[in-house]
Amino acid sequence: MRARDLNKTRFAMLLFLGSESVFFIFLIVAYIYYHGDVRSGPTAHSSLDPVKTGIYTAILLSSSGTIWLAERAFRRGSSAFRWWIAATIACGATFLCGEMKEYAKMLHEDITISRNVFGSTYFTLTGFHAAHVTVGLLLMCVLLGLSIRNRLREDHGEAVESISYYWHFVDLVWAAVFSTIYLWSTR
Repeated sequence: MRARDLNKTRFAMLLFLGSESVFFIFLIVAYIYYHGDVRSGPTAHSSLDPVKTGIYTAILLSSSGTIWLAERAFRRGSSAFRWWIAATIACGATFLCGEMKEYAKMLHEDITISRNVFGSTYFTLTGFHAAHVTVGLLLMCVLLGLSIRNRLREDHGEAVESISYYWHFVDLVWAAVFSTIYLWSTR
């Protein structure tokens, strides 16, 4: 791979993440805009548990550290890459399980995407984030699988870097979502 191509890959990933940022900004703005329109039924304050979700949030945000360590280990050619990428996958999967438990609780309480404005905006925003977490987990599983089979080579560095950028983005978006939905609108 030529250095020029590496820069193209990095630029393409940053461009993609920029477009995804705009998408999430619009979803967060919609949530904030419609927040006061809930006339009846469930609200963030009556439905969400910021403490429990805060624990899952801490686990997810810690995965930015583990993927950073995985990327560093990869650049050094260290087998610790496998352990750090596996730890990142574990953190992301734990977060996703926590989110699914919260969805199950809400659905059990008849809080759905079609129930009211809160349900619509909440499930849309968190659902799109969950989809992004799932994609990130699948990408990291591919990296781990290639590494275990000794098929992840030094020239795959741009793939590792791009997936790391993507994962940091997922964490950053969740920090904004958590702050908006769980901290701001539940008070």
